[in-house]
Amino acid sequence: MIVFQLKMGCKSAMKTGLLCSQWGVLVVLLSLWLPQSLSQQTTSPSPQQKNKLKFRLAGYPRKHNEGRIEVFYNEEWGTFCDDDFSTENAHVLCRHLGFISATGWTHSAKYGKGTGKIWLDNVQCRGSEKSITDCKSQGWGNSDCTHDEDAGVVCKDERLPGFVESNVIEQVEENRVEEMRLRPVVSSAKKRMPITEGIVEVKYKDSWAQICDDGWTPKNSHVICGMFGFPQERKANKNFYKRIKKRAAKAKAKIIGSVNRLFAERQQNIYRLHSVACTGNEVHLSVCPLQFYEANATRACEGGMPAVVSCVPGPQFSLGNGQKKKTKSTFRVRLKGGAKTGEGRVEVLKDNEWGTVCDDRWNLLSASVVCRELGFGSAKEALTGARMGQGTGPVHMNEVQCSGQEKSIWNCPYKNVTSEDCQHVEDASVKCNTPYMGYKNSIRLSGGRSRNEGRMEVMTGVDVNGTEQWGLICGEGWGTKEAMVVCRQLGLGFANQGLQETWYWDGSNVTEMVMSGVKCTGNEMSLSYCQHHGSNINCKKTGTRFAAGVICSETASDLILNAPLVQQTVYIEDRPLHMLYCAAEENCLSSSAAKANWPYGHRRLLRFSSQIHNIGRADFRPKAGRHSWLWHECHRHYHSMDIFTHYDILTLNGSKVAEGHKASFCLEDVECLEGIAKRYECANFGEQGITVGCWDLYRHDIDCQWIDITDIKPGNYIFQVVINPNFEVAESDFTNNAMKCNCKYDGHRIWFHNCHIGDAFSEEAEKRFEQYPGQNNKIS
Repeated sequence: MIVFQLKMGCKSAMKTGLLCSQWGVLVVLLSLWLPQSLSQQTTSPSPQQKNKLKFRLAGYPRKHNEGRIEVFYNEEWGTFCDDDFSTENAHVLCRHLGFISATGWTHSAKYGKGTGKIWLDNVQCRGSEKSITDCKSQGWGNSDCTHDEDAGVVCKDERLPGFVESNVIEQVEENRVEEMRLRPVVSSAKKRMPITEGIVEVKYKDSWAQICDDGWTPKNSHVICGMFGFPQERKANKNFYKRIKKRAAKAKAKIIGSVNRLFAERQQNIYRLHSVACTGNEVHLSVCPLQFYEANATRACEGGMPAVVSCVPGPQFSLGNGQKKKTKSTFRVRLKGGAKTGEGRVEVLKDNEWGTVCDDRWNLLSASVVCRELGFGSAKEALTGARMGQGTGPVHMNEVQCSGQEKSIWNCPYKNVTSEDCQHVEDASVKCNTPYMGYKNSIRLSGGRSRNEGRMEVMTGVDVNGTEQWGLICGEGWGTKEAMVVCRQLGLGFANQGLQETWYWDGSNVTEMVMSGVKCTGNEMSLSYCQHHGSNINCKKTGTRFAAGVICSETASDLILNAPLVQQTVYIEDRPLHMLYCAAEENCLSSSAAKANWPYGHRRLLRFSSQIHNIGRADFRPKAGRHSWLWHECHRHYHSMDIFTHYDILTLNGSKVAEGHKASFCLEDVECLEGIAKRYECANFGEQGITVGCWDLYRHDIDCQWIDITDIKPGNYIFQVVINPNFEVAESDFTNNAMKCNCKYDGHRIWFHNCHIGDAFSEEAEKRFEQYPGQNNKIS
């Protein structure tokens, strides 16, 4: 009875009438009296038990990095009791889940009550343990809790280095499926990327093993193809592989000599898995029901052969696709704001307008439907909380619940969204599996101070000795868009800067110039798809001084203009010339103003307010440092960028009839979202920039916040604003930097209609906008 009460703890003692302080004294006395071996009964299980643990986050509502913590032990999922739970416990459990640490924990089943066993109670970790089994507890299955006391964890949203993302992190040493590959049998297929067909192999010890195809179904192939980045599977020619197997068996029978026998033994199939029975919805083979062969099972799989899978690549990865021709998009879903191909914020098209998806109940099944619909494989991760930046416009979907079989996210059950349901801070995102293309092998960075920066080098070939040959790229014309391609190709995130000079970096192993005139659109998956001069090198003898370089970053800013505000604030002002001397000095008037009869007369100005938001994941900072900012005495401010914004009036066929520009004077945080502090204020030579979640406001009554339309004739026009038009500062998304409005001018008054961000509408709606001859307002 005494031992029973010792395990029950303080909470149980209170139930029997003891005070907690009295119970504490009793525990101390009993621990002195009981044998040491008995007191150790509350410690960790054996190492054999450790090797069978899995961990996952569950519950609702939750984010991808928080939830009810559950453990798979003794072939059953169970929960943790919140008694004696601590941040130190959460640190250990978050590392099990692949996060670097915890930021907090929850009690009393905040994420809902679990089911099954409550496996651990009164867990006490120091925080540095490698496994939860190294922490003290009441022992497995010994708990006086109910599921009303299930514990949860909140993990820091940063992954452990080298972490392979999945929904369940297995802590199994012997029986686990971790690394896989498709091994092509035909030698010519090994040289083509992507590899779409081959024998499925799993990493086993220091070599590779096969899967028995006995009972293999297309659903298994569907899961495998999804893991390797392919949306669909196709039927493989098993007869071809059977013939190869027979030939190998005959060759083996004819082999003579110990060396050849050793070679033959190395070619034998070692079967690791059998009885795989996927439903087709799984995102990883390890989630499927399957069985492991014991020991070295070279004689297993009687009557069968290694599982062979053939996959259908998506349009972006089809063999022979040079990435040079842009095909017309017919998708009603797209990804925005991601650094890599196949990742980003999920946006869907409804009523010809793009909007986002709310992250309530967002999971891997729904994310995988999106990934496959776009020509990628299954989802590696379903992200919540606007991890890829906040979108704009409407939120079209909420509580999307796909089964995994749907061809499109629009075929999945979902709820319509009201403004009270979801905000853009809850935008859903995905990371999809994409095929291995070998792009990283053809370029490299050298001379930089970290792995995220360096001088650009491209591989030109291999010499007779098998040594790779590398060369530099000329920095002339090199910029942000080229750097975007390089950072994406190397998997280093977004481009922070594209450098035209790299003389200040280490040049001890500098190679010669081999490429110049590189021009990219910024969307290419590889630098090889960009234009360049070919064999005609412009700056062959300049050395490292003018060699191209890049600095990459995991995050980037994203500027966007408040289009409705422009439409609401536009008006015309006739301003006397004697009040425009300062504006003329800063080139804010049209060229004809120079011929005006100063100081008499006036200029007609189209005025409006512009509110520029940073919805990205990094602050927007001017490229130039403070030492190079220019002081303008006229307006008494510093210009941190030569051109920050373009304002244009265009005819319906795109010809420019009036223009303005805005230098980035006083680039600062005017207002921010609730809970976000202002960081930039340009007064007194302060730092300039726009913080994430903040916006800069140029009011309509500020000098140069206009277009001089003195010379344009009445008619129908398009008004256009472009932020960061020269790509001077890197952003995660440049497609939303332009804003357009229909504009009707009668010579006295002006009307704006249908103002919108450049990529907010469908292609069809955008075409109708460009052909629209004005607006519905009748001019009297």
